[in-house]
Amino acid sequence: MSAAQSETTLEAKLKKLQCHFTWDLDGNQSILLGEREMLEDIGTDEGNCWLGHIYNLQGYIHFQLGTNEANEARSFFSMAAEALNRTRDADRGPWLLVNYGNLAWLHYRQGEETESQAYLSKVAALKEEFPSPSQDELHPEICAEKAWTLLKFSREHKVLAGEYFQKAIGMQPDMVEWQTSHLIGWASLHKHDKNQLGADFMERMQNAKEQDPDNLYLAAVYLRRRASRGEDVNDEVSELATRILGNPVSSYSGIKVMLRIYRSDDSFDKATALAEEALQNHPDKRYLKRCLALCYRWKINSMDHPTPQMIDKVISLHKQVITLYPHSSLVKRMDLASVYAQSRHDLGKAEAIYQELFKRDLQPADKQVLYNSYAKFLNFKWKDRNGSMDYHMKAVEIPLESFYRQNSIKALEKIRDRGKNHRCREIKQFLDDCEHHSDPRDITFLP
Repeated sequence: MSAAQSETTLEAKLKKLQCHFTWDLDGNQSILLGEREMLEDIGTDEGNCWLGHIYNLQGYIHFQLGTNEANEARSFFSMAAEALNRTRDADRGPWLLVNYGNLAWLHYRQGEETESQAYLSKVAALKEEFPSPSQDELHPEICAEKAWTLLKFSREHKVLAGEYFQKAIGMQPDMVEWQTSHLIGWASLHKHDKNQLGADFMERMQNAKEQDPDNLYLAAVYLRRRASRGEDVNDEVSELATRILGNPVSSYSGIKVMLRIYRSDDSFDKATALAEEALQNHPDKRYLKRCLALCYRWKINSMDHPTPQMIDKVISLHKQVITLYPHSSLVKRMDLASVYAQSRHDLGKAEAIYQELFKRDLQPADKQVLYNSYAKFLNFKWKDRNGSMDYHMKAVEIPLESFYRQNSIKALEKIRDRGKNHRCREIKQFLDDCEHHSDPRDITFLP
């Protein structure tokens, strides 16, 4: 066999592997850089049952960002294998299938075909020793890791994640963390849609909470859902907030969910106090500074006339956060614009931020968020009704179902239903056309 034929055969085998390199993840550099920042905020506490999966995804992202990151990627893949074995309390098993697949691809991309072939052989050996419980399905360990990974990307990926969690849990129902993450993923996917979270879902959440009592993020999500249904959870909120403060800092610690519970109750001072205390305990954690900036923005947005000193403080906080998150600053820059917009004297600065963002090469989902935000800014701050309608329509025209698209549709529907604007007929026709061209797919994340 010629060298060219050998390489073709090797690549064909690699493409059949189940790993990050074959899962059709978003490969845009700006998305990967943002994902890397998000993963860094999850933290690497040894108690995290997903630590190996975090390292695997970090290794993939580092490699995709350029050849200079290859050594960093190898290091992460090595740490992933160690973490996975430590979590499962064994030195080898099917949980290494994705990791070995990643390493096979890394060596192949580095021109190290012998090493790549060696990892292909390791994958084959693991599959033979640990076959899937269901002959027609991927191994549950692969399904679970693929599901967890997909949750970190687009809405479409998140929907697909639900299917893989269902497959994994169906074959191996004793893995509590899979069931917990499945429910958290569903809650996140429908965080703006209370109608999707009925009594059956709440019962599942309660059962999961009892099986996974140390998962404070799950406990916080469950409390928030109960609060949104009108239950009095004040005492439980205070108790859980204290527990969260005593745990390692992580974007999955539950603190941000707790802050949103306080916000829903208009308890902005309590939210700010919790974030302040957390940051005092861990002054070097950028995630907590981000939480504090969020709380102060909520606070001034709730005030009729925030003082210039208060606005300046919140502006300073948001600028620090943007510096700390250089690769995922789109929404954070829009947040800064909204703070500037609290002062009539700074509307020009808010406008300048939006105009700078419009010049960026953004993904459709980011454009949708930007158009929706700018439409509100034009309406409420510049009193530009026509411009606002134009940008709401731009947001709706992007065929991605999201909270922001629905929010723009509702804004246009209100104008249409009032019947007072000279563009009512145009808007009615526009919304009718959008309805005929909308994606009717039913999202089935839970069985």
